[in-house]
Amino acid sequence: MLYIGVDLGTSAVKLLLMDEKGAIKKIVSKEYPLFFPHPGWSEQKPEDWFEQTMAGLKELVAECDKSQVAGISFGGQMHGLVILDKEDQVIRPAILWNDGRTGEETDYLNQVIGKDKLSEYTANIAFAGFTAPKLLWVKNKEPENFAKIEKIMLPKDYLAYKLSGVHCTDVSDASGMLLLDVKNRCWSEEMCEICGIRKEQLAQIFESYEVVGTLLPEIAQELGLPGNVKVIAGAGDNAAAAVGTGTVGDGMCNISLGTSGTIFISSRSFCVDSNNALHAFAHADGKYHLMGCMLSAASCNKWWMDDIIGTGDYATEQAAITKLGENHVFFLPYLMGERSPHNNPNARGTFIGMTMDTTRADMTQAVLEGVAFALRDSFEVARSLGIHIERTKICGGGAKSPLWKKIMANVLGIKVDMIESEEGPGYGGAILAAVGCGEFASVEEAADKLVKVVGTVEPDPELTVKYEERYQQFRQIYPACKELFDKII
Repeated sequence: MLYIGVDLGTSAVKLLLMDEKGAIKKIVSKEYPLFFPHPGWSEQKPEDWFEQTMAGLKELVAECDKSQVAGISFGGQMHGLVILDKEDQVIRPAILWNDGRTGEETDYLNQVIGKDKLSEYTANIAFAGFTAPKLLWVKNKEPENFAKIEKIMLPKDYLAYKLSGVHCTDVSDASGMLLLDVKNRCWSEEMCEICGIRKEQLAQIFESYEVVGTLLPEIAQELGLPGNVKVIAGAGDNAAAAVGTGTVGDGMCNISLGTSGTIFISSRSFCVDSNNALHAFAHADGKYHLMGCMLSAASCNKWWMDDIIGTGDYATEQAAITKLGENHVFFLPYLMGERSPHNNPNARGTFIGMTMDTTRADMTQAVLEGVAFALRDSFEVARSLGIHIERTKICGGGAKSPLWKKIMANVLGIKVDMIESEEGPGYGGAILAAVGCGEFASVEEAADKLVKVVGTVEPDPELTVKYEERYQQFRQIYPACKELFDKII
């Protein structure tokens, strides 16, 4: 049988066709625009997602035996606010995960409602990128649109609805809305009241591997697929990537170096850190996970290479880097503000430490190291909870860089495992589709059988010591700049 994974990203939708043995048969990618109507705002049109997904699906299955396609599932960008009216039409462009407009609403939730209550209700505190602050922003700034809301959805769930006709979501993606009682895997009555919404406006909750329905007849006909193709709920991109890298079960770790960056730690039990510096979410395997998320990771390198120094030759630029662990230039990678662990939308990207002999290679190196240091900030929170991590998987576009993987291994001081497929969310979505169709008994069984480690980057003891000193310097920079960031926005 064949299974489709749909990775709805920020810049493109990537569609993946996988057989029952885990072999990737074809990958198709379709781009769509990203809009920045005001500084710090980030929006997309859900209609663009669906249009390009349909185009991608047609191309994906054009040459395969369509009768063998059994299921389709998703990994999708999290937190985005999609609102539909009573005719199920999109009311306004989706407000995305990296949108920073909700400062007032986030402050209201954290300071007036209170972090303790939010943590009690949802296991998390408010971050500017979460969905609930976006809802409050629409309520406060666009009351005419708020009054039209019939359904509140997340990005990938809009695709699932368009394909199946079912208003659905899954526990992992819903965890990032600040509307879900994560521990009990149900909507929070208290948060609905705080946001001025009814539970009926929210989608039906499924586990990530559960079937929500089948393709609508008109969709199946347009795609040339059987009408009984199952639509499986899927997961938020990070949970889907974790499935795709085999980060399921207890105490497993995955680092994603995509547009954003995450450190993802799976757990069989529910756990919250005392300062809510890490997100405590439900996992796609039916259990839980902790996650630290930085808003700009591989996008920092893309910004530096494409927009600042103007070259697409990433390999040549990285080949010029020769001073690992000895760089005196530091970079704070907060180009879109920051989430974990600082929770500060006003934070900004910053170079510090340049001198007259600073080279272009030093600054390129600082960008790569800055992302690694920022991920270690979240890693340290996990360590403070007594979580012992000796190795991690890695995925995302940044994971294709041997140099960046070496930096990551030595900054964190752990082994970094490379897997056969680097298509994290899309591959995870396809695995969830296979589980939903009964190909495997559980997500853990599927991951054990399908995900293969093909190499490991070992930390170098001498380099790890050097990076320890550099990290201790790095972690002092943000506190020194924080007050200034708040003044220069």
